[in-house]
Amino acid sequence: MGVLLPTVFALCAATANGLATVLQRRATLTVPQTQGFRPGMVLDLLRRPLWLAGILCVIVAGVGQAAALATGPLALVQPLFVLELPLALLFGSLADRRSMAPRLWAAVAAVVGGLVLAMVAASPQGNRTRVPLDRWIPTLAVCAVVVLLLTATALRRPPGKARAGCLGAATAVCYALTACLMKTSMHILDDEGVGAFFTTWHTYAFAACGVAALLLLEHALQGGPLVASQPALTLGDATVSLVLGVLLYEEHLRGHWWLLPELVGVGLVVAGVLALARAESEYG
Repeated sequence: MGVLLPTVFALCAATANGLATVLQRRATLTVPQTQGFRPGMVLDLLRRPLWLAGILCVIVAGVGQAAALATGPLALVQPLFVLELPLALLFGSLADRRSMAPRLWAAVAAVVGGLVLAMVAASPQGNRTRVPLDRWIPTLAVCAVVVLLLTATALRRPPGKARAGCLGAATAVCYALTACLMKTSMHILDDEGVGAFFTTWHTYAFAACGVAALLLLEHALQGGPLVASQPALTLGDATVSLVLGVLLYEEHLRGHWWLLPELVGVGLVVAGVLALARAESEYG
């Protein structure tokens, strides 16, 4: 099967997520602003057609992500979601009927080129289907503590970069953990059928993590500028996913001299993501 099929699925999911980001961002700006953590925000958003369209895109992205994780390693699939940011900016500029400046196209090229370079150099391998419970327990505990600490820190800050950055990072951890749990659930579905899929704890755990990520994302989008939340979300998701892929699924990345092009690629991605996030004031 190789890497082609999971790559195609992941790219389709990233495209849907990029469109969802634009729709959800615009919808969250139309509901009452809040200083605290307000679950009722979702009830307000349910009356916004833009937000509902964004949720539809999220569902499409979830299907694509599930298919990608079922056929490829976590360390390959999740980093491809870095492309959400340039895609979201492109969709936003099209919606506003604005053309992107040359410097932004250069940033897009940096993200795409850097991602290709890093992924080709790293060549993620391994597609373990099951993870022992004694690995899941500490992983879930650590992720839960990190998310709670980031969320608590955000709630002590007024709306702005610090608040949005912390919430974006918390969302990233939830996204990565959701993908990790989803991967096991999809393998159970493939190996044992629908009955096993709906009786394994992994399915309900990834659903709960997904809901938590959605709620955190809405508050991150409302809590401050994308220049703070989006890099934390985009880069955080890719980083945590790589770590979880190696620790839980025993996936392998190439080392030795391959580290040099990997680091160059990562540097280009980081620089491009930061440049694109700053463009939020123009295209957000």
